[in-house]
Amino acid sequence: MSKEKLRKDKNCLNCQQKVEHRYCPHCGQENSEITKSFYHLFKHFFEDLTHYDSSFWKTIFNLFFKPAALTKEYLLGKRLSFLPPVRLYIFISFITFFLISLFSNETVEVKKIPLEKSKNEVVIPSIDSLHIKEKSIDGLTKVGILSQQNNDTIIKILKQIKGIDKKEVADFGYESISELDSIQKQSSEEKKVSATEYWFLKKWLTVKQENTNEQIIEKFMSSFTGNLPKVLFMYMPIFALILWMFHDKKKWYYFDHSIFTLHYFSFLLLLILILFFIDKMIPLLGNSPFVDWAKFGFKSIGVLWMIYYYFPAHRRLYGQPIMKSFFKSSAIIIINLLLIMLLTITFALYTYMNIQ
Repeated sequence: MSKEKLRKDKNCLNCQQKVEHRYCPHCGQENSEITKSFYHLFKHFFEDLTHYDSSFWKTIFNLFFKPAALTKEYLLGKRLSFLPPVRLYIFISFITFFLISLFSNETVEVKKIPLEKSKNEVVIPSIDSLHIKEKSIDGLTKVGILSQQNNDTIIKILKQIKGIDKKEVADFGYESISELDSIQKQSSEEKKVSATEYWFLKKWLTVKQENTNEQIIEKFMSSFTGNLPKVLFMYMPIFALILWMFHDKKKWYYFDHSIFTLHYFSFLLLLILILFFIDKMIPLLGNSPFVDWAKFGFKSIGVLWMIYYYFPAHRRLYGQPIMKSFFKSSAIIIINLLLIMLLTITFALYTYMNIQ
């Protein structure tokens, strides 16, 4: 029963009816104080998502250790004993990406300890400290580490063996947008690039000119992790569609596959969160071979469980023979892995192109 403080006024704020006790007899709204503390809002949010009772922990246990059990129970109509699939996914997704985003913003400062140099030690200045334009083999030649003859020999070997243009390694052969535009306008057709390549290269050079490497990495990771939940949520209907394509359309509806997809993705996110915390917490025990092996062992078990989980879940839900279920599960997993790889690459490119 609710323990919130009641209002002194006896009129219902929702329907304006007379309220003699705690709840309005007309609409059922509780006649409690409307001013709430932040703690109350947070508690109310958590209760709405989890019911704040044994059903939450029962759901988590079945999700993690009993593949497809939640889906079977839900499809059989037993829906009050566990959290609803959509609410479960939203809660786990929110907690997972929120906590990971908190830890990912941490920065580690590395203190450089100067080393004593002997009198006979040859001190070689860094190329960056000399502020020279060439940062590779030509730079080593300018500071006197390589002779010009050795420089020419190394470049010749690289071109013959790998066909690598040392200039193209870093900037695709262009140093600035003006150089790219000049080539497009004045060079021969062989040196010009297509409209798609031009758009990509121009965006690439714009990002490189306006940001340092550290800024590019920071902005990319922040945007990528921030939008990843949306990408996963958008991909789930595709995962359910592939399941629908591989099973009897008369026996299994798209809705059934969607429920299984929600539970499966919830499991993946929960396991990812656990592995993330293992990666962060175990090093706090110190640096020793035992700690390293413990970290490796826990992560290996987690990854193996993540891979294995789908196969018994598929077999138990759809009730097919072991070998038939195995081959069908393998085909579904391979198709989804290829699509996820394509989606990840596309999303990564999209994220990079939208760095400001």
